[in-house]
Amino acid sequence: MLKDYSPRVLIVDDEKGLRIGTQRLLEMEGYYVETAENGTQGIDMGTKNDFDLAVIDLKMPDIDGLQVLSEIKNVRPNTVCLIATAYASYDTAIESTRLGAYGYIPKPFTPDELLYNLQKAYAQRLLILESEQLKKEREANLLELANERSRLSTIINLIGDGVLVINKQGEVVYRNNSVFHNLNIVEAKDNKELLSKLPDKIIDLINNYLGSDELIKKSYSTQIEIIQNELFIEAITSPVPNPDGSLAGVAVVIRNITELKKIELIKNQFVSMVAHELKTPVAAVLGFLKIIIDKNLKISEDQQNDFVSRSIVRLRSLLDLVNDLLDISRMELKTKQREIVTLDIKEIIKSTVELLEIEAQKRSISFSLVMEESVPVIKADHNEITRLFTNILSNAVKYNKEEGSISIITGSNENYLIVKVIDTGIGLKEEDKEKLFQEFYRVKNEHTRGISGTGLGLTIVKQIVDSYHGKIEVESQYGKGTTFTIYLPINNNN
Repeated sequence: MLKDYSPRVLIVDDEKGLRIGTQRLLEMEGYYVETAENGTQGIDMGTKNDFDLAVIDLKMPDIDGLQVLSEIKNVRPNTVCLIATAYASYDTAIESTRLGAYGYIPKPFTPDELLYNLQKAYAQRLLILESEQLKKEREANLLELANERSRLSTIINLIGDGVLVINKQGEVVYRNNSVFHNLNIVEAKDNKELLSKLPDKIIDLINNYLGSDELIKKSYSTQIEIIQNELFIEAITSPVPNPDGSLAGVAVVIRNITELKKIELIKNQFVSMVAHELKTPVAAVLGFLKIIIDKNLKISEDQQNDFVSRSIVRLRSLLDLVNDLLDISRMELKTKQREIVTLDIKEIIKSTVELLEIEAQKRSISFSLVMEESVPVIKADHNEITRLFTNILSNAVKYNKEEGSISIITGSNENYLIVKVIDTGIGLKEEDKEKLFQEFYRVKNEHTRGISGTGLGLTIVKQIVDSYHGKIEVESQYGKGTTFTIYLPINNNN
């Protein structure tokens, strides 16, 4: 509960129930709250009034949250804005951060999550206001500003970005602790030694300002790999002018961008893997079709039919890949529509086994079902749960041995419906178990070379299980077989 002062909060959301509920909650906690029912109204209220905080829905029918954020920050740069959304993505996260958002609140959120994020945002607001006040009070000369560092350091040392201030003479007159952490500098006995340990790219940017006869008004940035593949930073340099327009010094902000670089790397790897997976079947089909239409090659009708059949198989695998990718995308973005119904898991397993039995019989693989009569029903989407067990059981068939077996055992405890799938197949090495649910990961050894698949089946299984707040465990011995244990919540109201 807040005391003395009621922070002013603007809620911009087109969901009436959410606006009213949020307003009531925050007013009980001591906030002063105003609401806007759409983006247009949010911009009007947010620009005309000096709110401490703004919570903006990303998806609205008239104007999206990013535009609302941009308009408010242009007029009220010190209003701390949070984006509330159920559709968070890498691109929207980058764009909202660029436009000045303090953070994300994923929907749906609990009261505790909302209050926690607002408390952090309000602390940031207080820091901004105090920082603004200190800026108004600082002296024209940056050396005089150094005498007040005890007041400023409390604020700036709370910031994760490194802050470095260099005067006209090239001396460090202020730095916070994050400079050392972000540049991986273990120790510097004084500011002169710190200056000598700065990366050459940062020194060059600083000297660009100090060596110029005229004031350079532009800010510059550069990205630097401090530790190979482990630590990346972005250095942003800006001039600090005197009241008369001359240069007083240079301010450097050193931001740790390692996580962004990792996300960028994962994204690039993903695109590369998708391109590779698409290229192989397309190239094969293209080759078959070229042979068929080449009149110089005299091939029999049987050969033509064989090439067409192979092309169909390749194109089906391509379609499977595209469908798997679409499913993963929908689940990650939470845009996949679910029809939640009461399900008897035994019926789903039986129908899945019937579907796979013909393929299993080709290799003399037998199924064994041990199912408790009193296995509880669950509430879930029928298609998703069917997909889950189809992927698990088809893998148990594909990676099994000739004349192998697959045992399916169902049970339950107080909280979970439990399904074990035990096969007598190839099994997994320890290093493979850790990567099993990664996108496009397929175990590669002498036993798996002829087995087809997209490498996305178990990724989809894991996402489905996680989306129902369940869990999946894997036990395996190389050469002996694998056991998957799936836990699905019995009382799941999500």
